[in-house]
Amino acid sequence: MSYIEIVDLRKEYIERRTKKRSHTDQEKTGDKLIALDGIDLEFKEGELVCILGPSGCGKSTLLRLIAGFDKATAGEVFIGGNKVKKPSSDSVFVFQQDGLLPWMTVWQNMELGLNHVSDEEEKAERVKEYIELVELSGFENNYPYQLSGGMKRRAELARALVVNPEMLMMDEPFTGLDFLTHMKMREEVVNMHEFIGKTMIMITHFIDDALTMADRVVVLSERPTKVKMVRVLDVQRPRNIEKDPVLRDLRDEIYLMLGVSYVV
Repeated sequence: MSYIEIVDLRKEYIERRTKKRSHTDQEKTGDKLIALDGIDLEFKEGELVCILGPSGCGKSTLLRLIAGFDKATAGEVFIGGNKVKKPSSDSVFVFQQDGLLPWMTVWQNMELGLNHVSDEEEKAERVKEYIELVELSGFENNYPYQLSGGMKRRAELARALVVNPEMLMMDEPFTGLDFLTHMKMREEVVNMHEFIGKTMIMITHFIDDALTMADRVVVLSERPTKVKMVRVLDVQRPRNIEKDPVLRDLRDEIYLMLGVSYVV
Protein backbone atom coordinates (compact mmCIF):
# COMPACT_ATOMS: atom_id res chain seq x y z
CA MET A 1 0.00 0.00 0.00
CA SER A 2 1.31 3.47 -0.90
CA TYR A 3 1.88 5.96 1.91
CA ILE A 4 1.69 8.97 -0.44
CA GLU A 5 -0.51 8.85 -3.52
CA ILE A 6 -0.67 11.72 -6.02
CA VAL A 7 -3.51 11.40 -8.50
CA ASP A 8 -3.76 13.40 -11.76
CA LEU A 9 -2.43 16.54 -10.07
CA ARG A 10 -2.68 19.82 -11.98
CA LYS A 11 -1.70 23.31 -10.91
CA GLU A 12 -2.38 26.48 -12.87
CA TYR A 13 -1.37 30.07 -12.15
CA ILE A 14 -2.43 33.35 -13.74
CA GLU A 15 0.43 35.31 -15.31
CA ARG A 16 0.69 38.63 -13.50
CA ARG A 17 4.03 39.82 -14.85
CA THR A 18 3.90 42.98 -16.95
CA LYS A 19 7.42 42.44 -18.27
CA LYS A 20 8.66 39.43 -20.20
CA ARG A 21 11.11 37.06 -18.56
CA SER A 22 13.10 36.98 -21.81
CA HIS A 23 12.84 38.12 -25.44
CA THR A 24 11.48 34.67 -26.37
CA ASP A 25 8.73 34.72 -23.74
CA GLN A 26 5.28 34.60 -25.35
CA GLU A 27 3.23 34.72 -22.14
CA LYS A 28 1.06 37.78 -21.52
CA THR A 29 -0.56 39.19 -18.42
CA GLY A 30 -3.70 37.17 -17.67
CA ASP A 31 -2.52 34.01 -19.44
CA LYS A 32 -2.88 30.70 -17.61
CA LEU A 33 0.46 29.14 -16.69
CA ILE A 34 0.36 25.39 -16.21
CA ALA A 35 2.93 24.49 -13.57
CA LEU A 36 1.98 20.82 -13.15
CA ASP A 37 -0.03 18.75 -15.58
CA GLY A 38 -1.36 15.26 -14.81
CA ILE A 39 1.14 14.21 -12.12
CA ASP A 40 0.65 10.63 -10.88
CA LEU A 41 3.06 9.32 -8.25
CA GLU A 42 3.16 6.82 -5.40
CA PHE A 43 5.68 6.72 -2.54
CA LYS A 44 5.98 4.02 0.09
CA GLU A 45 6.18 4.68 3.81
CA GLY A 46 9.72 5.20 5.05
CA GLU A 47 11.18 5.99 1.61
CA LEU A 48 13.68 8.75 0.97
CA VAL A 49 12.50 10.28 -2.31
CA CYS A 50 14.53 12.78 -4.34
CA ILE A 51 12.79 14.90 -6.98
CA LEU A 52 14.84 16.29 -9.87
CA GLY A 53 13.89 18.59 -12.72
CA PRO A 54 14.83 21.76 -14.62
CA SER A 55 14.77 25.08 -12.80
CA GLY A 56 11.25 26.52 -12.71
CA CYS A 57 9.53 23.26 -13.61
CA GLY A 58 7.38 23.15 -10.47
CA LYS A 59 9.36 20.95 -8.06
CA SER A 60 8.75 23.27 -5.11
CA THR A 61 5.10 23.69 -6.14
CA LEU A 62 4.66 19.91 -6.04
CA LEU A 63 6.24 19.75 -2.59
CA ARG A 64 3.97 22.52 -1.28
CA LEU A 65 0.92 20.68 -2.62
CA ILE A 66 1.99 17.48 -0.87
CA ALA A 67 2.52 19.46 2.34
CA GLY A 68 -0.88 21.16 2.08
CA PHE A 69 0.52 24.70 1.81
CA ASP A 70 -1.08 25.15 -1.62
CA LYS A 71 -4.21 23.87 -3.33
CA ALA A 72 -4.26 22.04 -6.65
CA THR A 73 -6.31 23.22 -9.60
CA ALA A 74 -7.31 19.58 -10.14
CA GLY A 75 -6.32 16.19 -8.79
CA GLU A 76 -5.70 14.97 -5.26
CA VAL A 77 -2.95 14.08 -2.81
CA PHE A 78 -3.42 11.34 -0.21
CA ILE A 79 -1.12 10.66 2.74
CA GLY A 80 -1.79 7.47 4.66
CA GLY A 81 -5.09 7.15 2.83
CA ASN A 82 -6.29 10.60 3.93
CA LYS A 83 -6.81 13.43 1.45
CA VAL A 84 -4.50 16.40 2.03
CA LYS A 85 -6.56 19.53 2.62
CA LYS A 86 -4.23 21.61 4.78
CA PRO A 87 -0.82 21.43 6.48
CA SER A 88 -0.52 18.70 9.09
CA SER A 89 1.45 18.63 12.34
CA ASP A 90 2.61 15.15 11.26
CA SER A 91 4.68 16.73 8.48
CA VAL A 92 7.58 19.17 8.78
CA PHE A 93 8.86 21.37 5.94
CA VAL A 94 12.46 22.59 5.64
CA PHE A 95 12.61 25.58 3.29
CA GLN A 96 15.45 26.70 1.00
CA GLN A 97 16.08 29.84 3.02
CA ASP A 98 17.45 29.91 6.54
CA GLY A 99 14.51 29.28 8.84
CA LEU A 100 16.11 29.76 12.25
CA LEU A 101 14.77 32.68 14.26
CA PRO A 102 17.76 35.01 14.67
CA TRP A 103 16.77 36.28 18.13
CA MET A 104 16.72 32.75 19.58
CA THR A 105 19.59 30.42 20.43
CA VAL A 106 19.96 26.98 18.85
CA TRP A 107 18.35 25.44 21.93
CA GLN A 108 15.44 27.88 21.92
CA ASN A 109 14.87 27.33 18.17
CA MET A 110 14.78 23.59 18.81
CA GLU A 111 12.20 23.98 21.58
CA LEU A 112 9.75 25.80 19.30
CA GLY A 113 8.14 22.61 18.04
CA LEU A 114 7.85 21.14 21.52
CA ASN A 115 5.52 23.68 23.11
CA HIS A 116 2.94 20.91 23.47
CA VAL A 117 5.32 18.93 25.73
CA SER A 118 4.57 19.94 29.30
CA ASP A 119 7.28 17.81 30.93
CA GLU A 120 10.34 20.09 30.92
CA GLU A 121 12.72 17.19 31.58
CA GLU A 122 11.37 15.22 28.61
CA LYS A 123 11.59 18.34 26.42
CA ALA A 124 15.22 18.93 27.41
CA GLU A 125 16.12 15.30 26.75
CA ARG A 126 14.65 15.40 23.26
CA VAL A 127 16.40 18.66 22.36
CA LYS A 128 19.70 17.30 23.69
CA GLU A 129 19.31 14.04 21.73
CA TYR A 130 18.90 15.77 18.38
CA ILE A 131 21.56 18.38 19.04
CA GLU A 132 23.95 15.49 19.58
CA LEU A 133 22.62 13.72 16.47
CA VAL A 134 23.65 16.65 14.24
CA GLU A 135 26.89 17.22 16.15
CA LEU A 136 26.05 20.65 17.55
CA SER A 137 26.88 19.89 21.17
CA GLY A 138 28.58 22.92 22.67
CA PHE A 139 26.69 25.33 20.40
CA GLU A 140 23.32 25.13 22.17
CA ASN A 141 23.51 28.73 23.39
CA ASN A 142 24.81 30.22 20.15
CA TYR A 143 22.64 32.47 18.00
CA PRO A 144 22.28 31.77 14.25
CA TYR A 145 24.69 34.57 13.28
CA GLN A 146 27.37 32.76 15.29
CA LEU A 147 27.00 29.56 13.22
CA SER A 148 28.47 28.56 9.88
CA GLY A 149 26.17 27.80 6.94
CA GLY A 150 26.47 24.06 7.48
CA MET A 151 25.78 24.36 11.21
CA LYS A 152 22.63 26.38 10.49
CA ARG A 153 21.36 23.69 8.11
CA ARG A 154 22.09 20.98 10.66
CA ALA A 155 20.26 22.99 13.32
CA GLU A 156 17.24 23.35 11.00
CA LEU A 157 17.18 19.61 10.33
CA ALA A 158 17.43 18.88 14.03
CA ARG A 159 14.59 21.32 14.77
CA ALA A 160 12.48 19.52 12.19
CA LEU A 161 13.29 16.07 13.54
CA VAL A 162 12.88 16.85 17.24
CA VAL A 163 9.09 16.93 16.85
CA ASN A 164 9.26 13.32 15.56
CA PRO A 165 7.29 13.98 12.34
CA GLU A 166 5.79 11.21 10.26
CA MET A 167 7.17 12.92 7.17
CA LEU A 168 9.98 15.38 6.48
CA MET A 169 9.94 17.51 3.33
CA MET A 170 13.06 19.42 2.28
CA ASP A 171 13.24 22.02 -0.48
CA GLU A 172 16.86 22.14 -1.65
CA PRO A 173 18.26 21.90 1.89
CA PHE A 174 21.89 22.14 0.75
CA THR A 175 21.52 25.47 -1.07
CA GLY A 176 24.40 27.86 -0.43
CA LEU A 177 26.70 25.34 1.22
CA ASP A 178 30.34 24.93 0.24
CA PHE A 179 31.34 21.65 -1.40
CA LEU A 180 32.68 19.84 1.66
CA THR A 181 29.78 20.94 3.88
CA HIS A 182 27.37 19.84 1.15
CA MET A 183 28.95 16.35 1.13
CA LYS A 184 28.83 16.10 4.91
CA MET A 185 25.20 17.23 5.05
CA ARG A 186 24.27 14.68 2.39
CA GLU A 187 25.81 11.93 4.48
CA GLU A 188 24.11 13.18 7.64
CA VAL A 189 20.65 13.23 6.04
CA VAL A 190 21.11 9.64 4.84
CA ASN A 191 22.27 8.59 8.31
CA MET A 192 19.32 10.36 9.96
CA HIS A 193 16.90 8.71 7.54
CA GLU A 194 18.26 5.27 8.40
CA PHE A 195 18.14 6.16 12.11
CA ILE A 196 14.56 7.45 12.28
CA GLY A 197 13.05 5.43 9.39
CA LYS A 198 10.52 8.13 8.46
CA THR A 199 9.36 9.22 5.02
CA MET A 200 11.50 11.99 3.53
CA ILE A 201 10.96 13.91 0.29
CA MET A 202 13.76 16.15 -0.95
CA ILE A 203 13.87 18.58 -3.87
CA THR A 204 17.34 18.88 -5.38
CA HIS A 205 19.12 20.17 -8.48
CA PHE A 206 22.02 17.77 -7.93
CA ILE A 207 21.76 14.44 -9.74
CA ASP A 208 24.57 12.93 -7.66
CA ASP A 209 22.67 13.79 -4.47
CA ALA A 210 19.62 11.92 -5.71
CA LEU A 211 21.57 8.84 -6.80
CA THR A 212 23.63 8.76 -3.60
CA MET A 213 20.76 9.31 -1.18
CA ALA A 214 17.40 8.21 -2.57
CA ASP A 215 15.36 5.04 -2.36
CA ARG A 216 13.29 6.46 -5.22
CA VAL A 217 14.22 9.09 -7.82
CA VAL A 218 11.60 11.16 -9.66
CA VAL A 219 12.57 13.23 -12.71
CA LEU A 220 10.20 15.96 -13.89
CA SER A 221 10.03 17.58 -17.32
CA GLU A 222 10.04 21.25 -18.22
CA ARG A 223 6.82 23.22 -17.74
CA PRO A 224 4.03 22.23 -18.17
CA THR A 225 5.50 19.58 -15.94
CA LYS A 226 4.96 15.87 -16.31
CA VAL A 227 6.75 12.88 -14.81
CA LYS A 228 9.56 11.74 -17.11
CA MET A 229 11.04 9.02 -14.91
CA VAL A 230 10.45 7.17 -11.65
CA ARG A 231 13.23 4.81 -10.62
CA VAL A 232 13.54 2.76 -7.43
CA LEU A 233 17.18 2.43 -6.37
CA ASP A 234 17.70 -0.93 -4.73
CA VAL A 235 21.39 -0.23 -4.17
CA GLN A 236 23.14 -0.71 -0.87
CA ARG A 237 24.56 2.33 0.91
CA PRO A 238 27.10 3.85 1.06
CA ARG A 239 27.06 4.30 -2.73
CA ASN A 240 29.88 5.18 -5.07
CA ILE A 241 28.49 6.28 -8.43
CA GLU A 242 31.83 6.01 -10.23
CA LYS A 243 32.30 2.39 -9.15
CA ASP A 244 28.70 1.27 -9.71
CA PRO A 245 27.92 0.81 -13.44
CA VAL A 246 24.14 0.87 -12.80
CA LEU A 247 24.28 4.24 -11.02
CA ARG A 248 26.82 5.61 -13.51
CA ASP A 249 24.65 4.72 -16.49
CA LEU A 250 21.54 6.08 -14.76
CA ARG A 251 23.34 9.37 -14.07
CA ASP A 252 24.23 9.73 -17.75
CA GLU A 253 20.62 8.92 -18.70
CA ILE A 254 19.22 11.56 -16.35
CA TYR A 255 21.67 14.20 -17.60
CA LEU A 256 20.59 13.55 -21.17
CA MET A 257 16.94 13.52 -20.10
CA LEU A 258 17.43 17.00 -18.64
CA GLY A 259 19.08 18.19 -21.84
CA VAL A 260 22.70 18.21 -20.67
CA SER A 261 25.59 16.09 -21.91
CA TYR A 262 27.47 14.96 -18.80
CA VAL A 263 30.79 14.92 -20.66
CA VAL A 264 30.65 18.68 -21.32
